[in-house]
Amino acid sequence: MDYFEIIGQNTLKGEIEISGSKNAVLPLIAASILNENSLQKFTNVPLLSDTITIIKLLEKMGASVSENENSISIDNSKLNIPFAPYELVKTMRASFYVLGPLIAKFGEARISDPGGCAWGPRPIDFHIKGLKLLGVNFKRDHGYLNATTKRLTGSTISFPKISVGATGNVVMAAVLAKGTTRIYNASSEPEIQQLCNYLNIMGAQISGIGTNEIVIEGVKSLSTNKSIKIIPDRIEAGTFLIAAAAVGGEVQLNNIAIEHLSTVIDKLRQTNVLIETNSSSIRIKSNPNILNAVDLETNEYPGFPTDLQAQWMSLMSVINGNSNLKENIYFDRFTHVPELNRLGCKITLDKNNAKIRGKSNLSGAQIMSTDIRASAALIIAALCAEGLTRIDRIYHIDRGYYKIENKLSKIGANIVRKKT
Repeated sequence: MDYFEIIGQNTLKGEIEISGSKNAVLPLIAASILNENSLQKFTNVPLLSDTITIIKLLEKMGASVSENENSISIDNSKLNIPFAPYELVKTMRASFYVLGPLIAKFGEARISDPGGCAWGPRPIDFHIKGLKLLGVNFKRDHGYLNATTKRLTGSTISFPKISVGATGNVVMAAVLAKGTTRIYNASSEPEIQQLCNYLNIMGAQISGIGTNEIVIEGVKSLSTNKSIKIIPDRIEAGTFLIAAAAVGGEVQLNNIAIEHLSTVIDKLRQTNVLIETNSSSIRIKSNPNILNAVDLETNEYPGFPTDLQAQWMSLMSVINGNSNLKENIYFDRFTHVPELNRLGCKITLDKNNAKIRGKSNLSGAQIMSTDIRASAALIIAALCAEGLTRIDRIYHIDRGYYKIENKLSKIGANIVRKKT
């Protein structure tokens, strides 16, 4: 099993190319099931382990997928098995995205309950309730969900809480439903925006994209032969911005969408970091000794992303002052805290609130990853720590960051991947 060895306290300097978005490419690949055209090409694809998992899932269903550098071509003309097995779904919750398009295309689907990261339950109730309102019947059986419908029919769906996954699944089913579907409290995340735009390119009629009210007029079929470029990964970009702020130095990120990072940039500027932007790149200059702590709450887009909460804790641990962090999306998303404290961070928890004492002197230790974003937080803390840190179970980081050690090494980090 792979692990990282990191020797900290090296200033970061140089340029990093940001990859395509993991959280965008997964629903887009699932949505390609709906494309009646025999071939679909996606570019700027991050070939992460999660991307490979969903590709394998489509291949299990009968698709043919070819890879070429950072692009993939999908031929779904022989995809005819609406079944998502446990051995693939258990490794990645986003595999559940295939439910909506499968039920829309075939009128049935059998899919395992999802797995994914190790922190806390993230129920699929919103997915199921939304699809039920469109006319889908569900039956549980031996760890699987059997979904069937005679005819999808438009409906009004109001989510009690914004859910990215549920919004995506319901949208992908509703595009082929008879009549009009209105989704209230829908996700407005950039990844959902790209999904809706892709569906419209195929001929769907979706309005309200980027707002919390999405309206879908059902159509009979979808088809396109256009190549789709995956949007830049705002979470990867935010991770590197926070890393540069915490460790110190001058780093430029290329291939980014500034508009997707406005909240993160604003928060970083409040700490006294210097940030310069243009249309597709961002430069950050940081001296951690003059940075000040800033309180934070995570929220749905355009709020501060929960996927950058753990990384922010690492930054707050090494700069001046004390801070409070409130997690509003996933109340139990704190498995990284004990591991950060092993490095010398001083973080205490009270339900979904964390208190962070700044200017901690971190020192290397053996620690382990618990999920994708926790892994990124541990790397940032290790880069700030004195001496050697070993991070085990880094297969988590490979699910969300493409060759992160190569990108960090390029800008001066002392990080090496090793095998046990």
